Parts: sequence; structure tokens; C-alpha cells
Amino acid sequence: MNQHQSHQSYETTVILVSGMTCGGCANAVTRILSRIPGVAKATVDIKTGYATIEGTATSADLVAAVEMAGYGAADIDAGVKEGGPHGRH
Repeated sequence: MNQHQSHQSYETTVILVSGMTCGGCANAVTRILSRIPGVAKATVDIKTGYATIEGTATSADLVAAVEMAGYGAADIDAGVKEGGPHGRH
């Protein structure tokens, strides 16, 4: 087999980002996530606060990068995916 990995081997990770107040914040978080090694694609929905990341980066790396930029972040897979986040603030 070829040693190149296809995009089909990417995992999808969803994290909850807090502290975004505008489209500029969402764009900044998207840029931050896109720069992490192993991230193939990152999208941020400011309305829901969810960031969806495709690639091989770990959720711990994704959360840490967002937090270092001054936003709150939580791994949805470690919490609740359906029904939205529960108030832990």
C-alpha cells in the first residue's frame, strides 16, 4: 500500500469554545486551530460555539492552543455531544 494517508483516515473532533464575541474571534480561533500540526481543516460556528476539526491532532492539543490564545475550550467528546453543553461556568 501507499504510505500516504488519505483524508479518509482523518478523525473529526468537536470542541466547545467560549469567549468569542464576534466573527473576528471565530476567524482567530479558526486560524489558531489550522496552525496546529495534524489539523487538515478547522471550522468554527460562533452561534453554537462549536469548533469542528478534521485531522490527526489530539483534542488535548486543540483545547490547549485555544486556551493559550485566551479563549475557553472544552473537549465535547469528554463531555456531552447531544443536547449541548451543561453549564459548568
